[in-house]
Amino acid sequence: QARLAESGGGAVQFGGSLKLSCSASLYTTSRFCMAWFRRVPGKDREGLATIDRLSEPKYADSVNGRFTISRDNNKKAVFLPMNDLRPEDTGTYYCAVDAVDDHLPCSPANDAYRYWGQGTQVTVSS
Repeated sequence: QARLAESGGGAVQFGGSLKLSCSASLYTTSRFCMAWFRRVPGKDREGLATIDRLSEPKYADSVNGRFTISRDNNKKAVFLPMNDLRPEDTGTYYCAVDAVDDHLPCSPANDAYRYWGQGTQVTVSS
């Protein structure tokens, strides 16, 4: 059973920055899609960013240009530096990984991932 652990959450003011990190206890992550999700109270968990095995990123419109997803397969880790944070970015952030066939793109859907972290809280005050 893979285990993922997020870190880097916290409380910041409007316009501030945070960097989330996630490490995976997997033999390898090189062929895995890796992703970041956010859950806001009262809403479904939202896919924010994905990165495929070739390190090609994709972003939700809500974070495009402010968040940057990256990965380090040697460290079996995925990162999410977040800039220009806004109160609406407040929520619990989760990393997720799963293997995918080479010809398929990474999905931002919740049900595309079997392995999840426990979440880290990000709070942005106005």
